[in-house]
Amino acid sequence: MPGEFQGKVAVITGGSRGIGREIGVEFARQGAQVVLVSSSEKNLEAAVKTVAAAGGPAPLAITTDLRKLDGCQKAFDTVKEKFGRCDILVNSAGATRAGNFPDLPDEAWMDGFALKFFGAVRLCRMFWPMLKTAQGHVVNISGGAARTPGADFTIGGSVNAAMGNFSKSLSQLGKRDGVNVNCIHPGATDTERFNELIAMRSKASGKSEADLRKEATAKDGIRRIGKAEDISALTLFLCSERARHIQGTAIAVDGGAGAGYY
Repeated sequence: MPGEFQGKVAVITGGSRGIGREIGVEFARQGAQVVLVSSSEKNLEAAVKTVAAAGGPAPLAITTDLRKLDGCQKAFDTVKEKFGRCDILVNSAGATRAGNFPDLPDEAWMDGFALKFFGAVRLCRMFWPMLKTAQGHVVNISGGAARTPGADFTIGGSVNAAMGNFSKSLSQLGKRDGVNVNCIHPGATDTERFNELIAMRSKASGKSEADLRKEATAKDGIRRIGKAEDISALTLFLCSERARHIQGTAIAVDGGAGAGYY
């Protein structure tokens, strides 16, 4: 893939940290114009430095709240004004709460769907004409709970399942319009987000964070916790011409943790 992404614009939501930031780094290494979108200006400033150090054109940072329609519109309008194109859209934003189901208020459910699901839906709708023109790619970063839900992650599992269904549905339009749409289900991945979830689950279950970290590998028999680089490597491949015949699929990157057949 050397040089394949030069001149292309890759918009990455949730790009200020974790998986999204690492995806930005990998696209920058391949010469893409990276656009990082996040609600945290502070985190974006640090991410821009990290991505810029990887090479390629200077990354563009957009601070906006993708939970809201006007926040999504701001991201789209900025990219349209600055570049007039979008070749790749990676929806990686989203941080749903974990915890005991009876203790999760209505607001937590609404917030979980607002960012990860509706943010992705709106951006796909807005960027679709550009993606169609570019014969581009959409990659939605969902999560393993879409297929293996748990009692302490009811919001996340529900949102991730909706993301997977939306991705499959959109891929049917993608077949007609020449836009590849795929979904990645990361398993436990060593990021800031993973540490936050461990803390939430510790509070909900009464187990120590250290024990929960051990369980993350021991219960599924996997060799290690995933790394953000595991996800970014697949994302780049799915956005390459070598993956053009991969359409409407959801791929788990979880070290084999998922026990179901798929």
